[in-house]
Amino acid sequence: MQHVIDTLAAMSPLEIAAVLFAIAYLLLVIRENVLCWPAALIGVLLSLIVFYDAKLYMESALQVFYAGMAIYGWYQWSHGGRRGEGVAIRVWPWQLHAIAIGGTIAVSAAAGSIMSAYTDAAYPYLDSFTTIAALVTTYMVAKKVLENWIYWFVIDGVSVYLYGARGLFLFAGLFVGYLVLIVIGFRAWRRQWNAERSGAIAQGAAEEAARA
Repeated sequence: MQHVIDTLAAMSPLEIAAVLFAIAYLLLVIRENVLCWPAALIGVLLSLIVFYDAKLYMESALQVFYAGMAIYGWYQWSHGGRRGEGVAIRVWPWQLHAIAIGGTIAVSAAAGSIMSAYTDAAYPYLDSFTTIAALVTTYMVAKKVLENWIYWFVIDGVSVYLYGARGLFLFAGLFVGYLVLIVIGFRAWRRQWNAERSGAIAQGAAEEAARA
């Protein structure tokens, strides 16, 4: 018990703040609240500093991408879509998933090899995988692709081990909690997608009947 207390006491204020904003981001995403993106922007800027100090360089670079995606996602959720009213939940065909998964594995292997050869990065292949996979999945969130939650479950499962191995126990604990919230988020988005699809079908039928 004392070891846990000592570990918590040794955590930096930046790490604690980054975790709090990360939790706020995910809870807001589950509710499809556009305020998730400003919360994400603040959280990733704090995380960038934490990860760089831990020598997780790919994770640090990922935070720069996240900052850009926070701005992009903010725009998409507010003004994207055909009518400029924000994007709606969608699903990807299996061909897009095959490209996303195959590309992630290939690029992660190449990046891990480079990091292993030319840097002192810790766990270069796992670090590269979580980074590259998160790039793809964050784009999916910005576009409200339903399956993003499945991708995140895999990424965050790997991240629990990665952060724990580097002594970032608060981040590791955060991602354990994420695994639970991801299941909740997937179910919430799937219910909303089914409701929107049913509404669109009903509207289409009504319009067809009106034209007949």
